[in-house]
Amino acid sequence: MQQSHFLIGAATSGSGKTTLTLGLLRALTRKGRHIQAFKCGPDYIDTWHHWMVTGKPSINLDRFMMSDKHIRSLYRYYTASIEVAITEGVMGLFDGYDGMKGSSAEIAELLHIPVVLVVNAKSTAYSVAPLLYGFKHFRPQLNIIGVIFNFVSSPSHYEFLRKACEDAGVESLGYLPKQSEIAIPSRHLGLSMEKNLGFEQFFDRIADLAEQSVDLKRLLEKTAVEKLSCQEANSYSAGNKRIAVAYDEAFNFMYAENIETLKREGEVFYFSPLRDTELPTADFVYLPGGYPELYVKELSSNRQMREALFQYIEQGGRLLAECGGMMYLCRSLADKEGNVYPMVGILPQDATMEKMKLKLGYRQLFCDSYRLRGHEFHYSSVKNADKQLISCAEAWNARGERTHVPLYRYKNLLAGYTHLYWSDPASNQWFKDFLIGKW
Repeated sequence: MQQSHFLIGAATSGSGKTTLTLGLLRALTRKGRHIQAFKCGPDYIDTWHHWMVTGKPSINLDRFMMSDKHIRSLYRYYTASIEVAITEGVMGLFDGYDGMKGSSAEIAELLHIPVVLVVNAKSTAYSVAPLLYGFKHFRPQLNIIGVIFNFVSSPSHYEFLRKACEDAGVESLGYLPKQSEIAIPSRHLGLSMEKNLGFEQFFDRIADLAEQSVDLKRLLEKTAVEKLSCQEANSYSAGNKRIAVAYDEAFNFMYAENIETLKREGEVFYFSPLRDTELPTADFVYLPGGYPELYVKELSSNRQMREALFQYIEQGGRLLAECGGMMYLCRSLADKEGNVYPMVGILPQDATMEKMKLKLGYRQLFCDSYRLRGHEFHYSSVKNADKQLISCAEAWNARGERTHVPLYRYKNLLAGYTHLYWSDPASNQWFKDFLIGKW
């Protein structure tokens, strides 16, 4: 038996990887294909979009946060019973956190996945020939099997591009036309729990265009490989912990495999800091990141939940809070206009969206004898911290440079800006120990 596996890579960021990936996912799903989506890197928004199209979790593949063994295991497990596996790349094909390290190309080589290049043809024609030739021959062990062009203005424009492909020795698999109505809706809206925000229409529109101008049959033929040997899930006996996960419009940035790890520890159930007035009885609470700043009034108005979380932590409840979850635990959260709203108040500092400045990158946090790995991405900042509130960890970026990313420890609370990954058996001892109270 054969399966089709391919990675959507790009010459540069902004070429249309996400648009093309979503269009192909929807087009092939409509044809009844059994599909699994993956995402290179730490992004949790693109994986959400994949889930909206396929109805099943999309899995992150990340060479900074995960060991190669873990990546291979995940890929084999999630592709065991599917027909088509589509992996969306990150940035340009060879762009990593340090040169090529952590790039889409590395993932493709590690997993032996054929690469389909997407090229922004908006302001070029035959000049793509040397570009394609360079990508094809720069790293011969990388299997670039074809190209799909984006932002093509007309069929005659595509003919110039197709001729360039012939001369560069890279097969053209079609194109997406330049159309304003296929712009991805707001990334904020994409993380809403509602489905009536224009996404379904967008997915169908881009799928229609893909079916019209991309050779789907040829794409699947060129990316067909022998069915991978089945990777059985590790056998385990589910634990007996009660695990509560915050999940609503304000809190939903989480890695699918992290939740699977929680399920192995016991019963996972969800609650909404926006709407629920009581915190469920739990041995462990997870407050993931999200967009609390978009719902700051509602979160502040739900005084019962704020007080419930405060008491839970004060009484020794075990809780992990990341980014937006950490902001929610501060004394207050100020919006972009400077309006201040009371939050849970367990962390003696204030979070603010004023003077927004992006902070992002991979992080290694060293605390006691543990090393925690994850990714930082936020525009907010914290201020007015009490002198007693200090970081319990030393932080480093992916290039081994010191950086200021605090990790707070108070009683059985662990909180910080870093979105942590704890599903790799090679590096998750900190999480196992934290969960059972050994750390």
